Amino acid sequence: MRSSLLSETLMTKALLAALLLGAAASTVAAPARAQDMTFSIEDTGAPVAPAAEGPPSEALANALRLYQQERYLEAAVQFQRVVGGETDDAAGNVEKAQFFLGKALYHLRFYQSALAIFDEITQNANHTYFAQTLQWLAQLASQLPESANIVERIGRYGVEMLEQFNTPDQADLYNQLIYLMGRFKYQTYEFEEAIALFERVDSSSRFFIDSRLFMGISHVRLRRARPAVAAFRSIIEAIDGGATGVEDTGRMRNLAWISLARVYYAAANRVDAETGEREIDGALLGNAVEAWNNVSQDSEYWLDALFEESWAFFLADEYARSMGNVHTLYSPYFNDAYYPEALVLKAVIFFTACQIDNAEAMIALFHERYDPVQSELMSTLESFDGDNQRFFEFLVALRDHPEDSTLSPQILPIVSTALSDRTVLRNLEYVRLLETEEAHLNETPAEFRNSPLGARILQDIFVAKSFAIDSTGDLVRTRFNRLIDELNDLLTQVDTIDLEIATYLRGELSAEAQEQMTEIERSGGLNVVVDEEHMMWPFDGEYWRDELGFYRQQVTSRCGR
Repeated sequence: MRSSLLSETLMTKALLAALLLGAAASTVAAPARAQDMTFSIEDTGAPVAPAAEGPPSEALANALRLYQQERYLEAAVQFQRVVGGETDDAAGNVEKAQFFLGKALYHLRFYQSALAIFDEITQNANHTYFAQTLQWLAQLASQLPESANIVERIGRYGVEMLEQFNTPDQADLYNQLIYLMGRFKYQTYEFEEAIALFERVDSSSRFFIDSRLFMGISHVRLRRARPAVAAFRSIIEAIDGGATGVEDTGRMRNLAWISLARVYYAAANRVDAETGEREIDGALLGNAVEAWNNVSQDSEYWLDALFEESWAFFLADEYARSMGNVHTLYSPYFNDAYYPEALVLKAVIFFTACQIDNAEAMIALFHERYDPVQSELMSTLESFDGDNQRFFEFLVALRDHPEDSTLSPQILPIVSTALSDRTVLRNLEYVRLLETEEAHLNETPAEFRNSPLGARILQDIFVAKSFAIDSTGDLVRTRFNRLIDELNDLLTQVDTIDLEIATYLRGELSAEAQEQMTEIERSGGLNVVVDEEHMMWPFDGEYWRDELGFYRQQVTSRCGR
């Protein structure tokens, strides 16, 4: 297999890209908030009595009575009086009022304020209702998006505390808490502990698929190919076996296949411990190709699979198939697709085949297309002057009114795609949910809205919204920087190819590189082989949808001529 400086650089990049793509799946694959994923938790668990420090005040007694009558609005106002120190209740009674205030706010759909109350409780492990708050955090996890970071609050509990819910009648709650605790361990890079927790999620649970996804990603982060493969395959088997409770089975199945492909691809690239030379395992590379081919064409991951597969074909000397995949990427069906590295791959293949004119044409085309993109991305980034509020406003305007964007038509689809990943959208969803809660507050009676509790709810929303906007703006800035860094990296690769072309033309190419360039004729990788079940049709400039993914482009070697 190829071992020149150029090919080593590209192979290493492709390998790292596969690993990073697998690791980044946590942001692409995190399960979306499901409004129907709720369960009844009222009065579950052992009752906890407040500390015996005196009888409840009239306000607390009245609040508890109103709560039992499901008059949550009135009850919440009275609970707030106790929590706010307007009564002479003992500490144990205040803690009880605080806990019931959180529950009342949950029932009133002021989820952010409920979270703020429960957050205060979880910061005190000696709180009378510390243990009982855990199940309400699980309930909130089904109502608030991931950006609310509820897993951090759940992480304040020890794993052993989850066992109180390990009963037949609370199995659903138990599996959810085990999964969420695993997410916390994953978030804090405690991958071994995360894997152990994900393994405990029952196969009948609606959280099984998500737990296996994060188990596989955790193994990827620990560079363990075999258990990662097993985890991703278990997702496919569960879905094919009729798993229920999964929000989007098609998406999760395709995500499992592309994750499998990336693991196989990474494992196929081996480095000899003694010589340091890189070797390609053809069998594992074939497994990767098979997995990529299982990603359905209607999937959001199909173009990624097609492009990643083109690198595998390149490493396997299947140049015709590699170029054919790139040909599909440039079809008019995918005008908004952004794969600048495809031109780098074409340049490498043409150079390997000693088609210097075509290789130079690809380099020129790359500069023509993407130098202006890099320049505009950098100027746009600089125009925000690091202000996360402005980045957030830019995102909102781009999502709501893309037709009014000041971005050029050349980079508008690139930026739009980069800002459409699930992490960004969940952060944006969190801000909009907080705005919904603010509007909900404005619809309540004036007495409630103008009460100390109303002011507290408004303050909770304001603080959370400020943090969410700043966090979302920071994500937008990070995405801009990522686009620029990736282009800079590709420009470095293009310069490397240009340098090797110059070296070749001077006749100074190393013997190792010359041997590589003559190997291609022996490998047969440049030719298109047609079996009895298929026919080759010349491309006449018109794309057909049913041909996408099946194109082949023959590359004739000019080496030695």
